[in-house]
Amino acid sequence: MMIKKYTLDFLKALASNNNREWFQENKERYLASQENMIEWLDTLLAQLSKHDQLKTANGKEALYRIYNDVRFSKDKAPYNPRFAGNIKRLKPFLRGGYYFWIKPGASRIGCGFTYPNAEDLLRIRQDIAINYEDWHMLLKNKKLKNTFGTLQGETVKTKPKGFSKDHVAIDLLRHKQFWFEKSYSDKEVLSKDFLKMVNNDFKVIRPFFDYMTEILTTNSNGESIL
Repeated sequence: MMIKKYTLDFLKALASNNNREWFQENKERYLASQENMIEWLDTLLAQLSKHDQLKTANGKEALYRIYNDVRFSKDKAPYNPRFAGNIKRLKPFLRGGYYFWIKPGASRIGCGFTYPNAEDLLRIRQDIAINYEDWHMLLKNKKLKNTFGTLQGETVKTKPKGFSKDHVAIDLLRHKQFWFEKSYSDKEVLSKDFLKMVNNDFKVIRPFFDYMTEILTTNSNGESIL
């Protein structure tokens, strides 16, 4: 299953004609492109399900709306010219999530923890403070670095409350998000191997997800909190 050229062509055209009149005139192009993405995602979900347990049931459920929420945004354009969404793992036992953006010239996948709640964030930081050597080994994994590079995400400027600014792992402790991304060219997105590529890249994050799941489902004594 491939992402079709007409899907990227539609998104390019939408970016240049981001208004309701043009969108209505090209509604059939949108629906065809959306269906292409849903079918591609259905196939990706089937592949992911072979090595992970997912809450997201199908491609349609994974896909975000193309309509722009202008209520809290400076961008008042009515549409967001991308196909994006997220694939949820089966909580509470499996933590972390998979994300994707298909956008001409800016396609990428992401995975990790975008906005952990206060309780989860504290638990993660407590583990970093104690097991920072394990974290460094995990993040220096060759396959992880070659695929996603370094850990990304928002950080606090100084130190999180309750932790020393002189802690050896203060750079990790500052993180509010624990996030990885990988970008793809349009040529890669349109290739017959793109789905396999994304599936394999998502596989690479599993050791990180497994470690984070253990942190967030057990207490400091390793006992289940679920």
